[in-house]
Amino acid sequence: MLVIVVENAPDRLRGRLSVYLIEIHCGVYIGDHSKRVREMLWAQVEAFIDDGNAVMAWSTNTESGFDFVTHGKNRRVPAEMDGLKLVSFLPQNIQNN
Repeated sequence: MLVIVVENAPDRLRGRLSVYLIEIHCGVYIGDHSKRVREMLWAQVEAFIDDGNAVMAWSTNTESGFDFVTHGKNRRVPAEMDGLKLVSFLPQNIQNN
């Protein structure tokens, strides 16, 4: 299983993802593809995401049963602890008006 979630993605990227995956909700794409296709899709995301952000998760043979990567500006970033991949949150920017 492969899941890609994009936010603020340009139409050209959304169209490319729709060729290989099903968009089950706005910006949420799922499918079941090989490692080669997964890597090709992620390269497309990195090349065309512009100012948006994305996360890709897929089934794999790990302790948790999945792995994931992120790209773009996002408070959530992958963090590995004792062989498990977890999510770390960056501090929220506080703006004084």
